[in-house]
Amino acid sequence: MTEWLKHLPILPVAVPLLAGAAMLLLNDSHRRARLALSSLSILAQIVLAITLLRMTAGYIPTDWPDGVGVYLLGDWPAPFGIVAVVDRLSTTMLLLTAVLGAATWVYATARWDRAGVHFHPLFQFLLMGLNGAFLTGDLFNLFVFFEVLLAASYGLMLHGSGRARVAAGLHYIVVNLVASFLLLIAMALIYGVTGTLNMADLAQRAGLLAGSERLLFEAGAAILGIAFLTKAAAWPLNFWLPAAYANAAPPVGAVFAIMTKVGIYALLRIGSLLLPSGAPAAFGGEWMFPLGMATLIFGTIGLLAAPQAERQAGYCIIMSSGTLLAALGMPGVTLTGPALFYLIVSVLALGALFMLLEMVERTQAFGAELLAVSIEAFDLEDPEPSDRSDDVIGVAIPAAMAFLGMSFIACALLITGLPPLSGFVAKFSLLSAALQTSAIDTPSLSAWSLVAAVLLSGLAGIIALGRTGIRLFWSSEDSITPRLRVTEAAPVAALILSCVALSFWAGPTMTYLERTANYLDRPAIYINAVLTQNSGKPVDPAGASQ
Repeated sequence: MTEWLKHLPILPVAVPLLAGAAMLLLNDSHRRARLALSSLSILAQIVLAITLLRMTAGYIPTDWPDGVGVYLLGDWPAPFGIVAVVDRLSTTMLLLTAVLGAATWVYATARWDRAGVHFHPLFQFLLMGLNGAFLTGDLFNLFVFFEVLLAASYGLMLHGSGRARVAAGLHYIVVNLVASFLLLIAMALIYGVTGTLNMADLAQRAGLLAGSERLLFEAGAAILGIAFLTKAAAWPLNFWLPAAYANAAPPVGAVFAIMTKVGIYALLRIGSLLLPSGAPAAFGGEWMFPLGMATLIFGTIGLLAAPQAERQAGYCIIMSSGTLLAALGMPGVTLTGPALFYLIVSVLALGALFMLLEMVERTQAFGAELLAVSIEAFDLEDPEPSDRSDDVIGVAIPAAMAFLGMSFIACALLITGLPPLSGFVAKFSLLSAALQTSAIDTPSLSAWSLVAAVLLSGLAGIIALGRTGIRLFWSSEDSITPRLRVTEAAPVAALILSCVALSFWAGPTMTYLERTANYLDRPAIYINAVLTQNSGKPVDPAGASQ
């Protein structure tokens, strides 16, 4: 492997960091320069994510053992130095972040980046925090990158104006500050017992703990799990999400679709490493499965009850988190590959939905959605049409209403899991894998419970989104034909087409993700790659399966 390729693992963090810092030196009058820096940074992140994914999959020759690349910052060996680890799971999340980030950034450049100050630097720092969280190899830097992305998300959450946005944003900030405080306490307990925060070294030492030290470690791991579950929007810690996401600027709500998945990624990563040494209950099916089921049920009820389309999208995010937590809480790794496929599809579809709903809102007269809900609830007569005109400046694209209607149908199909799009492939593979988890011929009660919950949540999604679609597109006699810019329609179309492409290439994608799941089931590969970067001596972690 050439010398410059060895530095690729750190570039997904360095590129947005440098771009964001450079943009802070430019005032708001240099918008074109900021746009140029942002576009170069996002394009570079897409290229880097694709290259790293191909390297971990073996398509580009490397000297990485088993496709796991380890980058030692300052050339300090683990566990003493900071490490960035590139593997199949992290590169999958990097590419998903880059694609979603590119689409939402393009949408924001139409007008939303001018609704407040410092949008572009904050957006770059958000991407930096996300990339760093997926790449870091130790808990402390996971906390650092969490704080970086959360600090940027606070500014983006409050981007723009409005009392509702500020109120929801303050709730969002307070909840995440509490979760970060719990994360800090958990790391202090774990470090006090084990003397390390490096994930690979921690997986090795955790199996050697006994007595009071083991109890303290499990207490710290439990607090750590609560912090991650809060960030993953698990019930009952997700009351803040619908209002926060619904009141955020549309491109911000769209990029936030991946924020809850960072918590799920952390649970999956740490849980898989601690599995050989006896993963604490917070990272196993003992708690993840029932919490996932409760989260899925809560999201389903909220989706049916929510009157606004934006709040419905927020509850759809909760439903996706519940589905993932319940699936990952099932025994074994049979559901891990389908769960990752579902994660990818849900993030892309929900990101498209948040941006789409803002464009659909332009077709409604002022207050039309609230009036429609009131008419339906209280059986009132239709009011006189509003004379409010569309004041959004843009270049009208051909057949704007047809585009909005078809895009809404596509998003609804993807979220509810109806054929023929990739949402159906994801849910079908997830449910069929759930029915194969039992050691005996008869599926377990947990498997049947997951199947029933997923099917009922899909039915609820059909009812709720179908009702919303009828209200938005068919029952509004005074609808306005919106003026949409190409930079607004293209990102939504790109995300939906990405999901369509996943339908055609579901086989190769699922094969890659199942190999990722099998790799996660063998944590010794990760541990050996990190701890033997300099010495070359293999490590045999306690209880780790080869």
